[in-house]
Amino acid sequence: MYDPQNRTVIHPWEKFNGTDTKHYPDYNAIVKTSASGQEVFFTTEFMHGLYDGGAGAALDDFWSEMLKHPHAAGGFIWAFIDEAVIRTDKNNIYDSDGNHGADGIVGPHREKEASFFTIKEIWSPIYVAPMSIDNFNGTIPLENRYSFTNLNQCTFKWKLVNFPNAGNKSTQALTKSAGNIKPIDLKPGEKGNLRLTLPANWNKNEALYLTAYGPDNKEIFSWSWQISQKLVTPALLSANNQKTKISVKDAEGIFELNCDGIVYYFDKSTGFLQKVLKPSGTVSLSNGPMLAGVKSSLRNWTSMQINDQWVINAEYAGEGSLNAKWTFSAGQPVKLEYNYSQMGDFDYTGITFNYPEEKVTGMKWLGRGPYRVWQNRLKGQKFGVWEKAYNNTITGETWQFPEFKGYHSDVNWVTIQNKESNFTVYSGNKNTYFQMLRPAREKDALSNNNVEPAFPAASIGFMNNISAIGTKFQSAKQMGPQSQKAQLKGEKISGILWFDFTR
Repeated sequence: MYDPQNRTVIHPWEKFNGTDTKHYPDYNAIVKTSASGQEVFFTTEFMHGLYDGGAGAALDDFWSEMLKHPHAAGGFIWAFIDEAVIRTDKNNIYDSDGNHGADGIVGPHREKEASFFTIKEIWSPIYVAPMSIDNFNGTIPLENRYSFTNLNQCTFKWKLVNFPNAGNKSTQALTKSAGNIKPIDLKPGEKGNLRLTLPANWNKNEALYLTAYGPDNKEIFSWSWQISQKLVTPALLSANNQKTKISVKDAEGIFELNCDGIVYYFDKSTGFLQKVLKPSGTVSLSNGPMLAGVKSSLRNWTSMQINDQWVINAEYAGEGSLNAKWTFSAGQPVKLEYNYSQMGDFDYTGITFNYPEEKVTGMKWLGRGPYRVWQNRLKGQKFGVWEKAYNNTITGETWQFPEFKGYHSDVNWVTIQNKESNFTVYSGNKNTYFQMLRPAREKDALSNNNVEPAFPAASIGFMNNISAIGTKFQSAKQMGPQSQKAQLKGEKISGILWFDFTR
């Protein structure tokens, strides 16, 4: 080859001519190189995508370490686009050559996958440091990651918003107040605090949005923080002023409880809710609450009337312990209090129920969305009310986004839309993950299962910990702190859910 400019030759895979372009490094290799490397460092294909793995998954941990390198020059994610072509000889299917070309951040027509938004946040030239909204004092810590641009050339806007409730058809946030922010003088590489002048009652709202715009007035990113947990205890029933007396029928093997004209069936041999019968028909919610992913069996089950309430208690023991308490009060949603404990390392933890996939038509929720998340790919999603119809999208094989199945983060409430009767579940705990079904396996999935994370066997779950996802060539456990399994040491984990079957 002849180069009239006589430029230095560089290439991937190795240290060469003063550069280090390590190919496919794992997290430990990044840590070691960042601490001791002397060459200009720009690793190649350090996040090799495949289906929904790699790309944005684990990028947060990798990028944080790479920025510590004294001669960091960036890195390359493989790849930008799913390399799928239309095969006219195969009925116009999109062919990505099995698992060889489904590596993209976007689809063949630039359909944005979840990692697109994760990368957009992590690689934003304006970095917003993690902060607790509970201790918010009006300042947001920033870092200028531009190379040449002072942040006084950028603009910032804030909004305080509230959200429609579960029974409202709208998903649109209601802006209660908004404002512009005085430009901050922050040179490239500097850190500082952005000061927001908020109204005195700012914390009476439900979420804070901050949006940054570059010198070209294009949006860089919009960050969101939940301010307060959505209240779920107000009367939600349409006729709650017409309270009815609770009645029970304790037959052999089955315990029936009638509250507000809705009958709840419990299997006394397992302690599980088995179905819900409304005047309009059956809701096929069953086999729960069950401890996700571990074996346990019923040790004790009781039902009793306490004043105007009926309380059902179920205790489980085995590979983990679970205590579940159902409380039925006329005119109120059904309350489920639970706590569990486990010992060991787990891909996921929480409680689950079954609901037939063939009857699910959609979901609507207050939480982060609209895409699913993994334990090591939480960034990029926005807090709000979202709604999506059922699909069986397999990332990299089909491109109807956002995918329906998977884990969803910071869920306050979720309405499971179905062919029987929609029902809503409210969470009384922050940081709840909701499992909606289980993604289908790719037809050309690799045998290493790096990008097929573990899921509970049940169809819906309320989780405290969820699975991480790997890359084409590396398992999640090689991808850094956020990618590790949850370590439980027997501590009690508790939660509260409310079930509303009245809608």
